[in-house]
Amino acid sequence: MSAPFEERSGVVPCGTPWGRWYQTLEEVFIEVRVPPGTRAKDVRCSLQSRHIALAVGGRELLQGKLFDSTVTDEGTWTLEDRQLIRIVLMKTNRDAGNCWTSLLENEYAADPWVQDQMQRKLTLERFQRENPGFDFSGAEISGNYSKGGPDFSSLEK
Repeated sequence: MSAPFEERSGVVPCGTPWGRWYQTLEEVFIEVRVPPGTRAKDVRCSLQSRHIALAVGGRELLQGKLFDSTVTDEGTWTLEDRQLIRIVLMKTNRDAGNCWTSLLENEYAADPWVQDQMQRKLTLERFQRENPGFDFSGAEISGNYSKGGPDFSSLEK
């Protein structure tokens, strides 16, 4: 079986003071660097539909209202190599037009170039899903791709 689209095409990360975040059509990934040797019992993570809170060793690292809603029961966090916390949130709205411009409502916004690259990536991911026999992972896109690009769903096949 072939690798998922984001593994073949790479990710478009948005850097932050604590790590980075990036997205696919369905998910938002958050990677938070923590002190080496951190243990799971030191981590307090609350994932709600529109809110996130993360503290390590009693120190708040990330908290606020998410840019858009997520599926509460499908959010997860893991501690990797005792130095990285990876949080995966499932978007409620999973179409290419739902490109988050920031992680939280008023914080950790992607700069305009990164935002443009994220939107391109989501549009290509949408094309990949609509045309599973083709590989769009290395494709370039130009023209109107904002809000997920043109909608070809009404065309006859």
